[in-house]
This record gives sequence, C-alpha cells and structure tokens, in this order.
Amino acid sequence: MNSITKVVTVSFYVLILSIFVIGCSNQANSSTGKDNSGENELEVDTLRYSGSTGQVTFWELAEDLGYLEPLKLEWTGNSTSGPENIQATVSNSIDFGGAFNGAILKLKEAGAPITAVIGYYGSDEQTYSGYYVLEDSPIKEAKDLIGKKIGVNTLGAHHEFAIVEFLRREGLTEEEIEQVNLVVIPPASGEQALRSGQLDATTLGGVIQEKALKRGGIRPLFKDTDLFGSFTAGSLVFRDDFIKKNPKTVAKFVEGTAKAIEWAKVTPVEEVRERMKKIIEKRNRNEDTELIPYWKSTGIESQGGQILEKEFQVWIDWLENDGFLEKGKLSPKEVYTNEFNPFVKE
Repeated sequence: MNSITKVVTVSFYVLILSIFVIGCSNQANSSTGKDNSGENELEVDTLRYSGSTGQVTFWELAEDLGYLEPLKLEWTGNSTSGPENIQATVSNSIDFGGAFNGAILKLKEAGAPITAVIGYYGSDEQTYSGYYVLEDSPIKEAKDLIGKKIGVNTLGAHHEFAIVEFLRREGLTEEEIEQVNLVVIPPASGEQALRSGQLDATTLGGVIQEKALKRGGIRPLFKDTDLFGSFTAGSLVFRDDFIKKNPKTVAKFVEGTAKAIEWAKVTPVEEVRERMKKIIEKRNRNEDTELIPYWKSTGIESQGGQILEKEFQVWIDWLENDGFLEKGKLSPKEVYTNEFNPFVKE
C-alpha cells in the first residue's frame, strides 16, 4: 500500500462512517419529493442532485429532452468530485450521485448501502483524461515524476488510480511511487496551476482539456485510455432504501438518462452542443457556456450506460491487490444492477 493512497483511505473510511450515521438520523426527515401516487405511477416527483459548473449532465439533458416527464430534478449546488457526490448521497443530502467505480467500491466496502444503476461517464478516443506537463518541461517519463506534484480533482478516485497504474507499469517501485505527490485542486484550476508553476503536471479531461490544448504550450505524458482502452469509468448510485421505496421513480430516471446518453451518441455534435448551451442559459446559475464548444462525445462505451461486470471487476482486482479490499469480499453483482435500464437485452 503506497502513501499516496494510505492516508486518504483511513480518512475516507472515517468520513464515510460519520456520513452514514448522519444519513440514518436524517432519513426520517428526507425531502426526496412530493408524494404524487394519486397522480401517476411514480412514488415521488422530484430528485435532488449536484451539478457541474458550465457543463450539462446526462440527467439534465434527459429532463430538457422530456425523457424524465413527469419526474423533475432539483439542483442543490455543484460538486467537484465523485467521492464528495456519493458521500452526499449516503448522507441523504441528495437522492443520487455519481463517482468513479473504484470510489463506489470503497464506499460499498465501508458498509454504505448504495447500488450503482447506470454508467454516466468514461473515456474513449475523443473524450478521455490526460495527464499533462508544460511543453518545455524536463519531465519526459514516469521516473521524472519522482518528487514532483501532480494536480488531481480528489484523492482515492479515477485520477489517482490511473496515475498509480501508469507509474507501476513504467517500472517504478512502491517506494518511488510514494514520492510522487498528488495535489487536490478543482478541475477548472488545474491548467492555470500548471502554467504558473504551482504544479509539475496536472490532470485535464473533457471540455476543460480541449480548451487548454487549444491554447497550446502543454503536452501529454499519458492518457487513461493508454492504460485501459475505451471504458465506462463511473456510475450513478442511489441508496438502497430509496430504491426499495421508489422503484418506479428510479426506473423512470434510469430510462430517461439512458435515452439521453443514446441521443447524445447519435445526434450531430453541433446539435448536442447547441442543446447544452441553451440548457445552461435557461438554468440561471451565474455560469458561462465557454466550455460547451469543446464537448466531443459521451465517453460511455455501453449502450444506454448499462453497466458491464468488467467495469467493476477491474477495480476490485486492483483494490484487492493493494490490500484495500479483502479478497472475495465483494463481487460486481453486489455493487450494481441493470434491472432499470431499458437498453439491457435479456
């Protein structure tokens, strides 16, 4: 177990335990929506969620396309990381949240009663996470990162896993890996921190990455797709008690989000961008649309975001090998379900 992950794992588990206790105490006061059983089939008519500044999520796109009707979404604010998002789900601050599949496994192993229901982000040839340095940086290979600082949006999630995997594949020892410093920084600030010399390397993905590349002066060390190919990286989760009480609402949400993912895949890119731009302009959150022109693809490998067993098994193996998971304690089927996704073929 290297120090990059050792400290965060202990604090992560302590935090999850406290959040779980708070969530249980708040459960009786949950405001997951109004009871509309007399009006239609859904148990509740509103779902609370966290958004992303200047970007449009697939569930927001689904609502705008009419795929969620009569279900409505209630934005509670923005989050900058997956672990933060799913921790808020456990604590009942929001009704669903999304994170990297490895982070979901850590939360599940810590005893959180959650289940993943649909994939919502990933990496492909057009949309991926890259790990960048300045064009004239002396950093040319993995060994050059020893003693250097790399910016990531959070610890214990997608980018940490990818960086550690890269360093291992390039032959660094665990002792050398411990000397690579991961610095938590909001995604929108990573480029500026790199250019100003605060960081030696930084993580850039999606539309933020495209904007940075257009400005020039940076180059990639590696991409997550170099390590794992095209893959769906993260899933949306609900609390198990919410699913049990509101199966029709969850089914409607998953169906609508799945349809929005497929709509974004088959619709011309310019049309998707224009739709996203209009959504941002309508929602009045004091944000701009400058990132939208850089959107390229969904990054989601499977049809309708259906979850594939391999998308969790790869991280189970990784966590078991690193000693974060007891071997055989978790299987993929205990973590996710595709029962609500209409794109899953029997």
